[in-house]
Amino acid sequence: MLSVGVKRDKYKAKKLALLSLVTACSLYAGGYKIPEVSTNGVALSAANVAHSHGADAAYYNPANMIFMDSGSSLEADLIYIGLDPVKYKGKIPTDTTDYDINAQRENFFVPSFNYVSEKLANNTRVGLSIVVPGGLSKRWHDAPGKDKAEEFTLEIVEINPTAAFEISSKVAFAVGFRIVHTSGIVKSTAAVSRDMTGESLDFGYNMALAYKPNKNFDIGVTYRSQVNLTVEGDAKLYNPTALAYDGGGSVSVPLPAALNLAVAYTLPSKTTVEVVYERNFWSAYRVLDFNYAGNIGNLTPYFDDPIAKNWNDVSAYRLGVTQELDELTLMAGAVYDESPVPDETIGFELPDSNSLSVSLGMRYQINEKVNIGVSALYSMRESRTVSNDDVDGEFSNSNVLIASIGLGYKF
Repeated sequence: MLSVGVKRDKYKAKKLALLSLVTACSLYAGGYKIPEVSTNGVALSAANVAHSHGADAAYYNPANMIFMDSGSSLEADLIYIGLDPVKYKGKIPTDTTDYDINAQRENFFVPSFNYVSEKLANNTRVGLSIVVPGGLSKRWHDAPGKDKAEEFTLEIVEINPTAAFEISSKVAFAVGFRIVHTSGIVKSTAAVSRDMTGESLDFGYNMALAYKPNKNFDIGVTYRSQVNLTVEGDAKLYNPTALAYDGGGSVSVPLPAALNLAVAYTLPSKTTVEVVYERNFWSAYRVLDFNYAGNIGNLTPYFDDPIAKNWNDVSAYRLGVTQELDELTLMAGAVYDESPVPDETIGFELPDSNSLSVSLGMRYQINEKVNIGVSALYSMRESRTVSNDDVDGEFSNSNVLIASIGLGYKF
């Protein structure tokens, strides 16, 4: 028999399950956020905020739609994401065993779509982006990983319509509406097991500014609002093998607001260098608190007590370089991403660390209307040694490969 104290620790650890599920959509260095949602975005490590002139400007900086060439543009992309099997080596506080286990390797293909209209009345433009800005999965098949994260699968789709307005010949402003659909699965198997599914439809907004003091210099500012994910679904709680609760469950956590400040300069050689500073306001996430549709009985002290999170605001630093030739455009990028999660909350659900990523890509103009692009990004995450209530060891080998192919069309 587990002691009451040990049971409480295990229950609290499982309570992190839906947290990891819903916050994964907004973490890349700290999980599985995907800011690279187009072929150019992958090639430039998402450093295409100030100097974005393809159809994906509808997502990265819709104000730049005003300065695009005449006509309409659209782009469809297919993005591959591969997660290396995270390695854990160490102990857990309730066990003296030395563990050396690996999570499962994960492979995903996600589509994206971006559209920019031709110029409308009063020199305005509208855009539409349908992207997968985060999600993916984490699975452990060996204890103690599977005790807390046998499967965490998250699917996020964002639909983002935008409108851009010309303020002057050098300044444009845009506003958009974020429609975010979340769905996922949480499973964990230990002395007590949990099987949960949930989904939500939530809303936010985004704003963007583009300023071109001259033909070679671009400044971009974008803001994506906080979105509170109000995930609701079904929960089955077992104590230890008997079904103790079968009913509704819900939790609300914030997707943080994000601010991007970007500058780009184009040299006479048609080489454009862009620097982006991104700030993610994760300090809005202070506590995790579940609610249930019915009485969960003697599980209340374990599954229903609020858990303090106290996450941190963090920054990402992006660099992108674009070289225009005749029909060919070459791109490269790099980004350093900080983790928002303090040591005391790291666990098997979301093995988290800072990361450094590098990227390359190219785009070829087949004719006046059609272009094709390919790109790849490799993210190298730091190993992280953690000692808290759930783990006492090192997470490593959590690298990520992203590759994309995209087809653009102008009409």
